Amino acid sequence: MLKRGRSKFLILAVLVLFGSTTTGCSGGSSPDSAHEVHMAPLDQMPADVQGAPIVVQQAYRFAVANPEVTKQLPCYCGCGAMGHTSNYACYVQSVDASGAITFDPHALGCSICVDITQDAMRLLQEGKGVEAIRATIDDTYSRFGPSNMP
Repeated sequence: MLKRGRSKFLILAVLVLFGSTTTGCSGGSSPDSAHEVHMAPLDQMPADVQGAPIVVQQAYRFAVANPEVTKQLPCYCGCGAMGHTSNYACYVQSVDASGAITFDPHALGCSICVDITQDAMRLLQEGKGVEAIRATIDDTYSRFGPSNMP
């Protein structure tokens, strides 16, 4: 009988928690306070990216769709030694005249690159500009190593 009571309590607690979480997500934020983040289609990503964890997929998709943001953000994983000059370079090696992308596989295995991009996505959604995003990235990640940007 005691187990049955605990189970009911646990179920009730989960329902209350879930209800307050979903209410918090849907209420209180006006459409003007959230900014849409553009993402490249997943089916345009290489097979390695399509098979990667969701956060890695999102980072590649964001970097490709938002070069005006990611080209202005540094990376602190040490990839400057590989010739990377921005967070964008962790994902994209080159884009030819026709727009065809040669992807860089580096970020598939680098959590710092992906974390920086995920932070940029979140801050952009919150309405932050590139300067504010870069300041946050610098403050948060500079302890990991040198910037790959001047």
